[in-house]
Amino acid sequence: MKFMDKLKSRFTQSEENEETSTKYKEGMKKTRNSFTGKINDLIARYRKVDEEFFEELEEVLISADVGVTTVMDLIEELEMEVKRQNIKDTKNMKDVISEKLVEIYYEEEEEEPETLNLQEGELSVILVVGVNGVGKTTSIGKLAYKMKEEGKKVVLAAGDTFRAGAIEQLDVWGERAGVDVIKQGAGSDPAAVIFDGIKAAKSRNADVLICDTAGRLQNKVNLMNELSKVKRVIEREIPEAPHEVLLVLDATTGQNALLQAKTFSEAVDVSGIVLTKLDGTAKGGIVLAIRNELKIPVKYVGLGEQVEDMREFDAQAFVYGLFADMLEDEE
Repeated sequence: MKFMDKLKSRFTQSEENEETSTKYKEGMKKTRNSFTGKINDLIARYRKVDEEFFEELEEVLISADVGVTTVMDLIEELEMEVKRQNIKDTKNMKDVISEKLVEIYYEEEEEEPETLNLQEGELSVILVVGVNGVGKTTSIGKLAYKMKEEGKKVVLAAGDTFRAGAIEQLDVWGERAGVDVIKQGAGSDPAAVIFDGIKAAKSRNADVLICDTAGRLQNKVNLMNELSKVKRVIEREIPEAPHEVLLVLDATTGQNALLQAKTFSEAVDVSGIVLTKLDGTAKGGIVLAIRNELKIPVKYVGLGEQVEDMREFDAQAFVYGLFADMLEDEE
């Protein structure tokens, strides 16, 4: 069974999978229009798979912000696969490209999407980091709403005490999601707020504590010291915590998001990425660059403005969203 046929059957055989595929298809429209339009054009112009074809394919991938390092790896893999399967006609490249994109992400074809490391029967602490303006507080609100809908008791800690309006913004999201927000006054010590959050979450028998943090990257040294202090306070109160350190990145910033990920990874052990505004960019390939170059899994993606539009990331659904028009054209 061809890989693209396999993708199509996975996302049309159950209502749940079909709903996921529809969300990815709608959310990735801008990236798909740019990416698959160029691939279709490339396949129409080149009849045979040769060096020129690969050179242009390289440009298409780089323009989708897949990242130069990742593109080089991918082209090398594709060239080897073309030789192995003795592929001559460019029409047969769609399947090979889609399969290799999933492999870059999962490494193993049958690997499952990575879920959050939540503790069964104990308080799970999630530290959320990221620069101002990427949608960090909104992502926390959407994540809290999602977990509450799944039956978990969630508490938020307003640790971004320096950005004007950040505490109030988290308060609004707390009300929207129906969860408690632990806070102090503007300008107070973020580590003290997180400490209060842990005490409150424990006393209220919460399942999950989600901690907001400051994101002033222009004060890089101070910010990283602050995050390290917050992390030490959490570890002192709950030795195995934080159980997740989620870095929020804005997909529309492309390669700049990759630089932010490298910077934050130096200060805290980032365990997963929340990629916002994937529906608003033609550069969705950044998902693959983050995974391949930083070895950090993308755990959630924002595919719209609504509170329920935060989705667990699924690389197969992502590739399905990329190639959806091609798959439907084949029907």
